[in-house]
Amino acid sequence: MFWLPGFLGSENGRTVAAFKAANPGFAGVNADIPGYISWQFAVAVVYTISTVGSIGGGWLPKKFISGGMDPSKARKLSMFIFALFPLTVLFASRLGAINIWYAVLTIGVACAAHQAWSANIFTTVSDMFPKKAIGSVTGIGGMAGGIGGILIARAAGLLLAHYTALNKIEIGYGILFMVCSSGYIVAWVVMHLLVPKFSLVKLD
Repeated sequence: MFWLPGFLGSENGRTVAAFKAANPGFAGVNADIPGYISWQFAVAVVYTISTVGSIGGGWLPKKFISGGMDPSKARKLSMFIFALFPLTVLFASRLGAINIWYAVLTIGVACAAHQAWSANIFTTVSDMFPKKAIGSVTGIGGMAGGIGGILIARAAGLLLAHYTALNKIEIGYGILFMVCSSGYIVAWVVMHLLVPKFSLVKLD
């Protein structure tokens, strides 16, 4: 989400450059060029799609549990399913070359999955820890997430600056999308290895 306006801006740049190269006599405004997109509107569309994940994130595990599935298995299965959807971002750049709206919708689906994942990852804390520890554990997790966010933003900035200097920004975004899209699967595997089954932690 942080880099979405920049990605859409670069896609607009490519669209404008290609159109003007093919139409050297064009004297209109960029917004009139076919394929040019209002990134503000596109971001609003992505956030709107993501609300579906916010709701669906709680609905799916509840559906599994209502069907008789063990709550721990229901939660993990739901999170695994949600972790698969961000992988669609791997095709964002390629789809954007066809039509930028395909890329926007793909990113919207990934963001919806992120919201669904987040709804469940926070709930695992209450599944595993007694009430007196929930605030502390959530705070530690939030701090780790904040530090991770700072580091990944810095790394992404350096990556994009490098490929911008090479005039190959699409490669930089491709790498960035690859890292972001696979992060959920990696997180799920780590979580499963560390906690094969969600059970209440006993504190002394």
